Amino acid sequence: MGQNKAFKLLIVCTGNTCRSPMAEGIAKKIAKEKGLDNFIISSAGTGAVDGYPATDYAIEAAKHWDIDISSHRSKALTKQMAGDADLILTMAPEHAEWVISMDKNLKDITYVLKGFPEPYRRGQARVDDPIGGNLEQYNQTFMELDEILRRIFPDIVAMAEKQN
Repeated sequence: MGQNKAFKLLIVCTGNTCRSPMAEGIAKKIAKEKGLDNFIISSAGTGAVDGYPATDYAIEAAKHWDIDISSHRSKALTKQMAGDADLILTMAPEHAEWVISMDKNLKDITYVLKGFPEPYRRGQARVDDPIGGNLEQYNQTFMELDEILRRIFPDIVAMAEKQN
């Protein structure tokens, strides 16, 4: 992307301690692999409390694939945070609805992860929350997120290039 302006990707789940931190770590790794230094990738939660670390199992699952999310701290999603993003990917339809309820203008940049690049619509498939589950469930969620993000990243890059 050269000297073009930064492309801001925001990934949203509920508590910002499981799915979205893992997805953020994966997306950062993919961007680095592709040499996309103008991507700014962050995450937040619709029901998050600021300052909590990712869960131990999320950290362990990510570490297994050489992604370090141990310094992650949860952030509550704010209208400003969402408004600053160029693309918002959510783990479930209710997260997309939450974002859009904050500002209807965000509808054009808000997508459910499993539905991307199709526009948001009710009933799209969700990435299940592993909170309270065992390490195997976290590993399954991590692998699902990795597969989805690697598959859709070319579409994300195309969107970023259109903006510049």
